[in-house]
Amino acid sequence: MKKKVLATLVATMAVGATAFAANPFVDVPADSWAYNSVVELANSGIIQGVDGVHFEGDRNITRYEAAEIVAKAMAHEDRANAEQRALINKLADEFSDELNNLGVRVSNLEERVGNVKLTGDARIRYMHQNDNDKNKALKNDKSWQFRTRLRANARINDRATAVLGVNFNTQFSSDAKASDDNDKFFVDRAYVDYKLGGDKNWDVMVGRYDYELGNASGIQFGDNFDGAQLKYANDKFAATAGYGKFKEGNLNNVKTGYGELEGFFGGGSAAGSALGAYYNSFHTAPAVNNDRPDDLWGAYASINFGKKWNVFGEYEKVNNMGSTSDADVFLAKLQYGKAKFTQPKSWDLWVDYLNAEKNGIYGSTGNWRTDALLGKTNGIETWGVGADYTFAKNAQFQVFQSFSSKAKDDTKDPEELTRAQFVFVF
Repeated sequence: MKKKVLATLVATMAVGATAFAANPFVDVPADSWAYNSVVELANSGIIQGVDGVHFEGDRNITRYEAAEIVAKAMAHEDRANAEQRALINKLADEFSDELNNLGVRVSNLEERVGNVKLTGDARIRYMHQNDNDKNKALKNDKSWQFRTRLRANARINDRATAVLGVNFNTQFSSDAKASDDNDKFFVDRAYVDYKLGGDKNWDVMVGRYDYELGNASGIQFGDNFDGAQLKYANDKFAATAGYGKFKEGNLNNVKTGYGELEGFFGGGSAAGSALGAYYNSFHTAPAVNNDRPDDLWGAYASINFGKKWNVFGEYEKVNNMGSTSDADVFLAKLQYGKAKFTQPKSWDLWVDYLNAEKNGIYGSTGNWRTDALLGKTNGIETWGVGADYTFAKNAQFQVFQSFSSKAKDDTKDPEELTRAQFVFVF
């Protein structure tokens, strides 16, 4: 990108500077087509040139240099009109990755141009698993499914945000297993999030949200959950406590209190390694106390090593009520690389192992396996491999395959699962 081209774009944003100020660049003559714009930008503090003396308008610049110019324009945006703000927004979107690396929060810009942000994702999924379940829980061996989720994030003020989310699912197959799985539309998010304290490390969330235990496996109850949660988090430590009630699945209307402690190192909670421990205490009416979990505790570790390797392990102990025996659940995963939606051509490969005793897993999970492979009723020992590839920005292809799956009781071993999907985020 030519510097003079970018200067022309950003010149429309420079406001409040005088064109009569002295020209700071010796290589921009007074008769240059860009003279007034360059002087205006320099006196606005948006550009400094190469060394403070030379502008070098014909030199190609890097995206990071362009991002620095956009960042300075963002800092002066309070003096811009609506048209100029729209242009700033477009440039900030183009250089969002570089701005984030420079420590510039693009969300601050979004707050000024509008207080409602829409995000979401769409998924087209194919699954193949032969029907060999004696209870006929699986009605078809092949299925196509489409899901889309939309999130409206409304910023109330600098501390409070309201979120409303909707979820739409449809089965393409004509022999879908149940009518309620066809064209299912429901509200899966409806909560208010509020930052407490001067440092905003304290956070309160109240309403309907998706609650899962642990760090990355999503092995337990990823169901809609109505409740309240208090969390303290910084780059090194997080503590979470909450209470509420499940709204679907085999834990529907079961209440639970939960807590979790986590520590982060080697890059913080987003990119580094982590250790955590958590506890759930379940409460429900006496009429449905039988064959329900009483409490659950677990721990996980996610360790990065080398430049691209990660090993993850999670253990859970589930204490059940009534005549149901207690259960142990263990999951391990080894991954190479990291497919990022924001980084085209990024990819990863992984292998995982699940060993779950009978009645050790409850609810709908965020794990990639079907109910048969999670061994909710019978217990399971199963392996899986997969790959993720970002073929375009915000577009990813994911593939999963199970193998060596064995039931832990006298039922027939489940058939292996093949799953492939395209996922798009926006």
